[in-house]
Amino acid sequence: MTHAEDATWMERAIELSRKCPPAKGAFSVGAIIVSADGEELAHGYSRETDAHVHAEESALAKLPPDDPRLVGATLYSTLEPCSERKSRPLTCTQLILRSPIRRVVIAWREPSLLVADCVGVETLRAKDIEVVEISELSNQARSVNAHLLM
Repeated sequence: MTHAEDATWMERAIELSRKCPPAKGAFSVGAIIVSADGEELAHGYSRETDAHVHAEESALAKLPPDDPRLVGATLYSTLEPCSERKSRPLTCTQLILRSPIRRVVIAWREPSLLVADCVGVETLRAKDIEVVEISELSNQARSVNAHLLM
């Protein structure tokens, strides 16, 4: 994918994040999984199906884990995938690592507001997952979470 294509998909993920029911103790995040040939395979957003579901988790749950289209796919997430959570046994970082996805694009890193030190990006990169940050869209992703960042 080109930078322009990545930015277009991230803008779509930011729009998805606006669908999240607001929560005092959780970020509003959007995620989209796109195949190598540019087809949207699945999308999700925080609290889409229950009060604890994360965006990446929601998108991944809509596809069989062995879906061959996941090979070469990119996962777009408006926020760095979580590396710690209390509500589920697996973090979004772990879910990505269990999938065939080897490329993740984010808009911004998780601030130390709810988790002292999110290491999602570092963990993914240590396992040879390509992580691209589109920093020019970070303000848009953050603005959806203004209720937490005041």
